[in-house]
Amino acid sequence: MQTTDILSQLVAMSCSLAEPANDFVILAEGNTSARVDGDTFWVKASGVGMRGIGPGGFVQVSFERVQSMLTGPDLTDYETREALQAAKIDPAAIGHPSVETVLHALCLALPGINFIGHTHPTAINAITCSVAFEEAVSGRLFPDEIVLCGPASVAVPYTDPGLPLARTVKERIDAFIDQYGEVPKTIYMQNHGFIALGSSPSQVENITAMAVKAARVLAGAYAIGGPHFMSQQAIDRIHTRPDEHYRQRLLGGK
Repeated sequence: MQTTDILSQLVAMSCSLAEPANDFVILAEGNTSARVDGDTFWVKASGVGMRGIGPGGFVQVSFERVQSMLTGPDLTDYETREALQAAKIDPAAIGHPSVETVLHALCLALPGINFIGHTHPTAINAITCSVAFEEAVSGRLFPDEIVLCGPASVAVPYTDPGLPLARTVKERIDAFIDQYGEVPKTIYMQNHGFIALGSSPSQVENITAMAVKAARVLAGAYAIGGPHFMSQQAIDRIHTRPDEHYRQRLLGGK
């Protein structure tokens, strides 16, 4: 696929996630990205709002240069900014890569992941900002949540955005893969927001929409006595059913 085609898909996905009716982001909240190939990816520029965003709102950066930040020494805020600027494919391009560019790089490097949507939905932030955060994201509530969002989520304790957050997210993703033998589809960050990982723009949009529904159901369940999470046996059954895999494919989810 041509670089311009990927960017067009990323623009369309970002605008869709930013539709006011969705209540996923406002102003310059959130950021999105898309893999171009094994060498580069597009990421939203810092300070640019996703609503109505165009191609000029994204910056193409080098995987290698960004990933070297993940494994390198700790950086000051100034050093981080300089390193991200140096990661741009076109040094003269307008826009500065989002502070979460390292996080996007590590997620896009996972098998089968081509698009990332990081949003701050009000319904999800009500969960991530609650004292019940860890418990609230520890289970699954209904079958379609499993079909779209996978058997479990990655939960990340509050960490300073940027390089520290990326390193913590990587640790949590690695632990998830060790436990479940597959790449996660959803990441919940305490007092911060939500990340959907997908193979396509439609998968990212569908995962985000279903996670928001799950957050609303969860809030309602807590209001009337607490959530009744599905058993692990029931989750495993839904996650391995051939008919559900068929539905995942139809929804761009597998």
